[in-house]
Amino acid sequence: MEDFKNLKVWVKAHELTLAIYQSTCQFPKEEIYGLTSQIRRAAASIGANIAEGCGRRSDPEM
Repeated sequence: MEDFKNLKVWVKAHELTLAIYQSTCQFPKEEIYGLTSQIRRAAASIGANIAEGCGRRSDPEM
């Protein structure tokens, strides 16, 4: 299995995560532990799930 950082889908997910973090900085401060946190965690989990899948032993598991 190749390194997940070379996959186009992971690169796009990472770019999305960075964009979401940047845009959620403009959210109201009272949302920092609510909506902002939830959106950021959801975005970060996309790339994390791809990386986890690449760590599997075989292609079918991915």
